[in-house]
Amino acid sequence: MRAVSYAQFGGPEVLHVTEAPVPEPGPGQVRVRVAASSLHPVDLMVRSGKFPAPLPTGLPYTPGWDVAGTVDAIGPSPAGPDFAIGDEIIGFSPWLRTTAGAHAEYVVLDATALTAAPAGVPATAAATLPTNGLAAAQALDLLALPAGSTVLVTGAAGQVGGFVLALARAAGLHATGLAGDGDREFVESLGATFLSRSEDPKGTYDAVVDLAVIGSSLLDLVRDGGGYVAASPPLRPEPVRGIRTFTLEVESDGARLGDLVTLVTSGDIPLRVAGIYPFADAAAAHERLAQGGVRGGVVIVP
Repeated sequence: MRAVSYAQFGGPEVLHVTEAPVPEPGPGQVRVRVAASSLHPVDLMVRSGKFPAPLPTGLPYTPGWDVAGTVDAIGPSPAGPDFAIGDEIIGFSPWLRTTAGAHAEYVVLDATALTAAPAGVPATAAATLPTNGLAAAQALDLLALPAGSTVLVTGAAGQVGGFVLALARAAGLHATGLAGDGDREFVESLGATFLSRSEDPKGTYDAVVDLAVIGSSLLDLVRDGGGYVAASPPLRPEPVRGIRTFTLEVESDGARLGDLVTLVTSGDIPLRVAGIYPFADAAAAHERLAQGGVRGGVVIVP
């Protein structure tokens, strides 16, 4: 099979389309024929050799966390959803634990990491949901806010931020989105109050989801006993005033992903695609994401 991979760390120029063996599904696993996958900032960090923690295997790596495609083979003793060959699915690869990359023609994942794809949605759009949608859902799950609560979301126009706003609206929360001035329309379209990042954040909230990595100064905006979610483990501040602080670490969860698909189908969660790149243009995709300011998923297709 063809796959995007790199055998050394460096800039986008280390990416190449290579031939690799077609993986075989083991017990409880499914092989997916990939139609589309997404690119994330962590992919750029790992490729450049700047990821701060050891990985379970050595180079070469095939990146890719999200997958949209069709079931191609089913391993023995299937667990979880009852898939059949040809089913359209989406899923999340826990890449930092397995380095099973979806920027390939085929990828093998646990059946429990997959769910049925949203009907009528192109694979290129569906592929933008798993990682970022699960991150948003799990951030709000950590906070466990009752309906009517207020939440400030920084980086609100980014992929995860947009999903947090959409899920907050669906849960009956009152969200405020901190974003650039050009993102006002998007933030308000999701029922959130817009707050410009050119101004100092203000107000008092039941919780903060800090995707823009502003940091512990935001605790001043959280009420006593409220909640705060940091974008990664090293950024989690020490609790003060009874504020619960959490770290966002995305976990594979096909059932939770199925909940998100339902909200996509009902129109409660919009999917955004910023660009679509074939394997041969993977370096250009990495360069585009590195430029910043991307509003939507950068998608890789075979």
